[in-house]
Amino acid sequence: MSDPVRVLLADDHRLFLTGLRLLVGSIADCTVVGEAASGGEAVTLVRELQPDVVLMDVQMPDLNGIEATRRILRDSPHVGVIMVTMFDDDESVFLAMRAGARGYVLKGADREELQRAILAVASGEALFSAAVATRLMRFFAEPRPDFPVDAFPDLTEREREVLALIAQGQANARIARTLDIRPKTVRNHVSNIFSKLQVADRAEAMARVREAGGGRAEG
Repeated sequence: MSDPVRVLLADDHRLFLTGLRLLVGSIADCTVVGEAASGGEAVTLVRELQPDVVLMDVQMPDLNGIEATRRILRDSPHVGVIMVTMFDDDESVFLAMRAGARGYVLKGADREELQRAILAVASGEALFSAAVATRLMRFFAEPRPDFPVDAFPDLTEREREVLALIAQGQANARIARTLDIRPKTVRNHVSNIFSKLQVADRAEAMARVREAGGGRAEG
Protein backbone atom coordinates (compact mmCIF):
# COMPACT_ATOMS: atom_id res chain seq x y z
CA MET A 1 0.00 0.00 0.00
CA SER A 2 1.43 3.37 -1.04
CA ASP A 3 1.97 6.17 1.45
CA PRO A 4 -0.73 8.88 1.56
CA VAL A 5 -0.13 12.19 -0.20
CA ARG A 6 1.24 14.68 2.31
CA VAL A 7 -0.62 17.99 1.95
CA LEU A 8 0.19 21.45 3.34
CA LEU A 9 -2.65 23.99 3.55
CA ALA A 10 -2.04 27.74 3.12
CA ASP A 11 -4.91 30.19 3.61
CA ASP A 12 -5.36 33.21 5.88
CA HIS A 13 -9.10 32.71 6.39
CA ARG A 14 -9.34 30.54 9.51
CA LEU A 15 -12.88 29.32 8.82
CA PHE A 16 -12.06 28.25 5.27
CA LEU A 17 -8.81 26.66 6.46
CA THR A 18 -10.74 24.58 8.98
CA GLY A 19 -13.17 23.43 6.30
CA LEU A 20 -10.31 22.65 3.92
CA ARG A 21 -8.56 20.60 6.61
CA LEU A 22 -11.71 18.55 7.16
CA LEU A 23 -12.24 18.11 3.44
CA VAL A 24 -8.68 16.97 2.71
CA GLY A 25 -8.69 14.82 5.85
CA SER A 26 -11.72 12.96 4.52
CA ILE A 27 -9.81 11.86 1.42
CA ALA A 28 -8.43 8.37 2.05
CA ASP A 29 -5.20 8.84 0.11
CA CYS A 30 -4.27 12.20 1.68
CA THR A 31 -3.06 13.51 5.01
CA VAL A 32 -2.66 17.11 6.19
CA VAL A 33 0.87 17.69 7.53
CA GLY A 34 0.74 21.42 8.21
CA GLU A 35 -1.17 24.69 7.94
CA ALA A 36 0.06 28.19 7.10
CA ALA A 37 -1.80 31.48 7.55
CA SER A 38 0.50 33.56 5.33
CA GLY A 39 2.67 33.16 2.26
CA GLY A 40 5.86 33.55 4.25
CA GLU A 41 4.78 30.87 6.71
CA ALA A 42 3.95 28.56 3.81
CA VAL A 43 7.47 28.95 2.39
CA THR A 44 9.00 28.17 5.78
CA LEU A 45 6.78 25.15 6.44
CA VAL A 46 7.39 23.67 3.00
CA ARG A 47 11.12 23.93 3.63
CA GLU A 48 10.71 22.13 6.97
CA LEU A 49 8.04 19.56 6.14
CA GLN A 50 8.65 18.85 2.42
CA PRO A 51 5.00 18.00 1.61
CA ASP A 52 3.99 16.41 -1.68
CA VAL A 53 1.32 19.02 -2.43
CA VAL A 54 0.53 22.55 -1.24
CA LEU A 55 -3.00 23.97 -1.46
CA MET A 56 -2.29 27.70 -1.76
CA ASP A 57 -4.58 30.73 -1.61
CA VAL A 58 -3.72 33.61 -3.97
CA GLN A 59 -4.28 36.56 -1.66
CA MET A 60 -2.58 36.32 1.72
CA PRO A 61 -0.79 38.70 4.08
CA ASP A 62 3.00 38.95 4.31
CA LEU A 63 3.56 37.27 0.93
CA ASN A 64 0.90 36.57 -1.70
CA GLY A 65 0.33 33.06 -2.95
CA ILE A 66 1.91 33.70 -6.36
CA GLU A 67 5.23 34.87 -4.92
CA ALA A 68 5.12 32.19 -2.23
CA THR A 69 4.68 29.57 -4.97
CA ARG A 70 7.65 30.97 -6.85
CA ARG A 71 9.87 30.80 -3.75
CA ILE A 72 8.67 27.34 -2.78
CA LEU A 73 9.46 25.88 -6.19
CA ARG A 74 12.82 27.63 -6.34
CA ASP A 75 13.85 25.74 -3.18
CA SER A 76 11.75 22.58 -3.60
CA PRO A 77 10.91 22.05 -7.29
CA HIS A 78 9.47 18.58 -6.59
CA VAL A 79 6.57 20.02 -4.56
CA GLY A 80 3.27 20.36 -6.43
CA VAL A 81 1.37 23.60 -5.81
CA ILE A 82 -2.37 23.90 -6.40
CA MET A 83 -3.96 27.33 -6.18
CA VAL A 84 -7.30 27.16 -4.34
CA THR A 85 -8.91 30.56 -4.75
CA MET A 86 -12.02 32.53 -5.62
CA PHE A 87 -10.18 34.41 -8.38
CA ASP A 88 -10.71 32.93 -11.84
CA ASP A 89 -9.63 35.92 -13.95
CA ASP A 90 -7.06 35.32 -16.67
CA GLU A 91 -4.37 37.40 -14.98
CA SER A 92 -4.48 35.41 -11.73
CA VAL A 93 -4.53 32.10 -13.61
CA PHE A 94 -1.56 32.92 -15.81
CA LEU A 95 0.47 34.50 -13.02
CA ALA A 96 -0.01 31.27 -11.07
CA MET A 97 1.03 29.17 -14.06
CA ARG A 98 4.14 31.29 -14.63
CA ALA A 99 5.04 30.91 -10.96
CA GLY A 100 4.95 27.14 -11.48
CA ALA A 101 1.57 26.09 -10.05
CA ARG A 102 0.45 22.76 -11.51
CA GLY A 103 -3.20 23.08 -10.50
CA TYR A 104 -5.84 25.78 -10.14
CA VAL A 105 -9.09 25.00 -8.35
CA LEU A 106 -11.80 27.47 -7.40
CA LYS A 107 -13.02 27.71 -3.81
CA GLY A 108 -16.28 25.85 -3.61
CA ALA A 109 -14.90 22.82 -5.45
CA ASP A 110 -16.36 19.56 -4.18
CA ARG A 111 -14.44 16.72 -2.58
CA GLU A 112 -14.12 14.73 -5.80
CA GLU A 113 -12.70 17.65 -7.76
CA LEU A 114 -10.19 18.50 -5.04
CA GLN A 115 -9.18 14.85 -4.71
CA ARG A 116 -8.57 14.56 -8.46
CA ALA A 117 -6.41 17.69 -8.40
CA ILE A 118 -4.33 16.59 -5.41
CA LEU A 119 -3.69 13.07 -6.71
CA ALA A 120 -2.93 14.29 -10.24
CA VAL A 121 -0.46 16.93 -9.09
CA ALA A 122 1.14 14.53 -6.60
CA SER A 123 1.83 12.15 -9.50
CA GLY A 124 3.48 14.90 -11.56
CA GLU A 125 0.52 15.89 -13.71
CA ALA A 126 -1.28 19.23 -14.00
CA LEU A 127 -4.97 19.68 -13.41
CA PHE A 128 -7.21 22.73 -13.63
CA SER A 129 -10.88 23.00 -12.69
CA ALA A 130 -13.39 22.90 -15.54
CA ALA A 131 -14.11 26.64 -15.27
CA VAL A 132 -10.41 27.53 -15.40
CA ALA A 133 -9.75 25.09 -18.26
CA THR A 134 -12.50 26.82 -20.24
CA ARG A 135 -10.82 30.19 -19.67
CA LEU A 136 -7.49 28.76 -20.83
CA MET A 137 -9.05 27.43 -24.02
CA ARG A 138 -10.76 30.77 -24.66
CA PHE A 139 -7.54 32.65 -24.01
CA PHE A 140 -5.54 30.66 -26.56
CA ALA A 141 -8.39 30.97 -29.09
CA GLU A 142 -8.41 34.77 -28.84
CA PRO A 143 -6.54 36.83 -31.46
CA ARG A 144 -3.24 38.08 -30.10
CA PRO A 145 -2.07 41.70 -30.40
CA ASP A 146 -0.82 42.48 -33.90
CA PHE A 147 1.96 44.90 -32.95
CA PRO A 148 5.57 43.69 -32.58
CA VAL A 149 6.21 41.48 -29.55
CA ASP A 150 8.93 43.82 -28.28
CA ALA A 151 6.66 46.88 -28.41
CA PHE A 152 5.47 48.33 -25.08
CA PRO A 153 7.57 46.09 -22.81
CA ASP A 154 6.16 47.78 -19.68
CA LEU A 155 2.66 46.44 -20.37
CA THR A 156 1.41 43.15 -18.98
CA GLU A 157 0.11 40.53 -21.40
CA ARG A 158 -3.49 41.45 -20.58
CA GLU A 159 -2.77 45.17 -21.01
CA ARG A 160 -1.30 44.43 -24.44
CA GLU A 161 -4.53 42.64 -25.38
CA VAL A 162 -6.64 45.56 -24.18
CA LEU A 163 -4.42 48.01 -26.07
CA ALA A 164 -4.81 45.95 -29.26
CA LEU A 165 -8.60 46.16 -28.93
CA ILE A 166 -8.43 49.89 -28.23
CA ALA A 167 -6.44 50.22 -31.44
CA GLN A 168 -9.27 48.43 -33.26
CA GLY A 169 -11.65 51.10 -32.02
CA GLN A 170 -13.45 48.94 -29.46
CA ALA A 171 -15.18 50.68 -26.54
CA ASN A 172 -14.70 49.46 -22.99
CA ALA A 173 -18.00 47.56 -22.91
CA ARG A 174 -17.12 45.61 -26.03
CA ILE A 175 -13.60 44.92 -24.77
CA ALA A 176 -15.15 43.50 -21.59
CA ARG A 177 -17.33 41.17 -23.67
CA THR A 178 -14.49 40.17 -25.98
CA LEU A 179 -12.13 39.27 -23.13
CA ASP A 180 -14.87 38.03 -20.79
CA ILE A 181 -13.82 40.36 -17.97
CA ARG A 182 -15.68 42.95 -15.90
CA PRO A 183 -16.06 46.52 -17.24
CA LYS A 184 -14.38 47.81 -14.08
CA THR A 185 -11.39 45.58 -14.83
CA VAL A 186 -11.22 47.02 -18.34
CA ARG A 187 -11.27 50.56 -16.95
CA ASN A 188 -8.40 49.69 -14.61
CA HIS A 189 -6.38 48.21 -17.47
CA VAL A 190 -7.04 51.26 -19.66
CA SER A 191 -5.93 53.58 -16.87
CA ASN A 192 -2.73 51.58 -16.38
CA ILE A 193 -2.06 51.58 -20.12
CA PHE A 194 -2.47 55.36 -20.39
CA SER A 195 -0.15 55.84 -17.42
CA LYS A 196 2.55 53.49 -18.72
CA LEU A 197 2.42 54.88 -22.27
CA GLN A 198 2.16 58.45 -20.94
CA VAL A 199 -0.83 59.23 -23.14
CA ALA A 200 -3.91 61.27 -22.28
CA ASP A 201 -6.64 59.43 -24.17
CA ARG A 202 -7.58 56.60 -26.54
CA ALA A 203 -6.64 58.60 -29.63
CA GLU A 204 -3.07 59.02 -28.40
CA ALA A 205 -2.91 55.35 -27.44
CA MET A 206 -4.08 54.34 -30.92
CA ALA A 207 -1.45 56.61 -32.43
CA ARG A 208 1.24 54.91 -30.37
CA VAL A 209 0.10 51.51 -31.65
CA ARG A 210 0.19 52.72 -35.26
CA GLU A 211 3.69 54.07 -34.68
CA ALA A 212 4.69 50.64 -33.38
CA GLY A 213 3.48 49.07 -36.61
CA GLY A 214 0.14 47.55 -35.76
CA GLY A 215 -3.54 48.07 -35.10
CA ARG A 216 -6.12 49.65 -37.34
CA ALA A 217 -9.42 51.11 -36.25
CA GLU A 218 -12.40 49.20 -37.63
CA GLY A 219 -14.55 50.92 -40.15
